[in-house]
Amino acid sequence: MPAETGRLLIINGPNLNLLGTREPEVYGTATLADVEEICRTAATAHGLAVEVVQSNHEGELVDAIQSVRGSAERPGADGIVINPAAYTHTSVALRDALGAVARPTVEVHISNVHAREEFRRHSYISPVVDAVIAGAGLTGYRLAVDLLAERLQG
Repeated sequence: MPAETGRLLIINGPNLNLLGTREPEVYGTATLADVEEICRTAATAHGLAVEVVQSNHEGELVDAIQSVRGSAERPGADGIVINPAAYTHTSVALRDALGAVARPTVEVHISNVHAREEFRRHSYISPVVDAVIAGAGLTGYRLAVDLLAERLQG
């Protein structure tokens, strides 16, 4: 296992704490703990540490994004993987926070949001991130970590 050379923040938005039981026909039966393990395993393979945050509250997610700058009490992060969930389609606050911290960021969606209801096809987040992965299931998280590792270490 390589020594840790950077940090990633993994952010999951509203209702993702219900993975495994919420609409399994759309999101599958894996849990949020499974998502976190996928991210940790992928990050460790690249020598990256991860911090994982999930909240149903927009302000807490904004605070988490802003935390990547770090402080005397807490190290920052070099990149972000974010599944903003329903806030994808509504949150200018998350968009502005991501733009303000200027870290490489990948937006992830478990389902293919473009094949779902019309309102899910618009993302306030996509214009301020480096890449979007949608419809790859939980594999999308691993792909996001791999992509960020490549960009951070390459």
